[in-house]
Amino acid sequence: MDSYDASESTPRQSTSSRPEDYFIGATFLQKRLESVRKQTSFVPTPPRRKIPHCSLLQEDVDLQKVAFLLHKQWTLYSLTPLYKFSYSNLKEYSRLLNAFIVAEKQKGLAVEVGEDFNIKVIFSTLLGIKGTQRDPEAFLVQGLTLLPKLECSGTILVYCNLLGSSDPSTLAFQVAGTTGACHYSWILSKSQLPSENRESKVLWTGWFCCIFGDSLLETVSEDFTCLPLFLANGTESNTAIIGTWFQKTFDCYFSPLAINAFNLSWMAAMWTACKMDHYVATTEFLWSVPCSPQSLDISYAIHPEDAKALWDSVHKTPGEVTQEEVDLFMDCLYSHFHRHFKIHLSATRLVRVSTSVASAHTDGKIKILCHKYLIGVLAYLTELAIFQIE
Repeated sequence: MDSYDASESTPRQSTSSRPEDYFIGATFLQKRLESVRKQTSFVPTPPRRKIPHCSLLQEDVDLQKVAFLLHKQWTLYSLTPLYKFSYSNLKEYSRLLNAFIVAEKQKGLAVEVGEDFNIKVIFSTLLGIKGTQRDPEAFLVQGLTLLPKLECSGTILVYCNLLGSSDPSTLAFQVAGTTGACHYSWILSKSQLPSENRESKVLWTGWFCCIFGDSLLETVSEDFTCLPLFLANGTESNTAIIGTWFQKTFDCYFSPLAINAFNLSWMAAMWTACKMDHYVATTEFLWSVPCSPQSLDISYAIHPEDAKALWDSVHKTPGEVTQEEVDLFMDCLYSHFHRHFKIHLSATRLVRVSTSVASAHTDGKIKILCHKYLIGVLAYLTELAIFQIE
């Protein structure tokens, strides 16, 4: 498990719509974990990790769903195990969560849908997104708005001008007081009426997964389903309401998963080490400089092939990344930046890393770009989530 200094993480802004403001208090499982934590010693950060390998998706993976997960910005949360969760009840969970959202909307909470929109919640499994066969299946939750669908333009306006005006909108008023002056009719086609087929718009998406989660799976009973990593895309108010339903239903607890500079350094090294057929983005680092009245950001973009060459020059352990190599890789970047711009980055804080594999920010936001390394990215995020839970 990966350790990190909590003081380095970026504090979230204090607003009433934050998910943690809606989530309920400590659950029975949290109290149990606290008791276990007091009886166990602290596990140090592993000095090395495996370089993510491509094509680790299971054979039964749905590539269309995988493509849906890519290129979206996800907000990260850790999640304690779900009590009495059953994959055979996904349809029933859809109905119950749908009813809960409607009830919350009627109470005036900030579910951001129009008054006339219908809400539909769909649970579905994400087959094949796991590290080992022991990992529970990942699953996806989507909140959709259903809109009435018109099959054609529908209305045809027919008029004849006997009053000297060429403007049909003028005739509409004149004909009301003029007998026999104009034939003015509306033809309403049957296809103008709302059809039974409806278009849907994705309002909110969240997915739950566990990649190589053995360290957590071994500590809980069969009554619990361990899916420690939760990723959400949508407004915080919707995430809060949906998270509240999960907490009340499965006796679990969500917590925002921040990524500090230490974690970002590991991500930069591991993702740079990945072999790519072609690069789709530059390798970019963003540092924040504390100053008044507002902080100053320093962006440093490197050609991905140059970043890979730099990594290859410091990498000595085949198939693995060590803490020493991560430190040396980042030190080389700092030295190169100082040599060209005469700025020391030692007084700054790394807040974002972007590569062709993925991008991550200290505020707990991530975007995964390459499906070949999806499992590798999720494995490290699962590790961070498990550490935060424990």
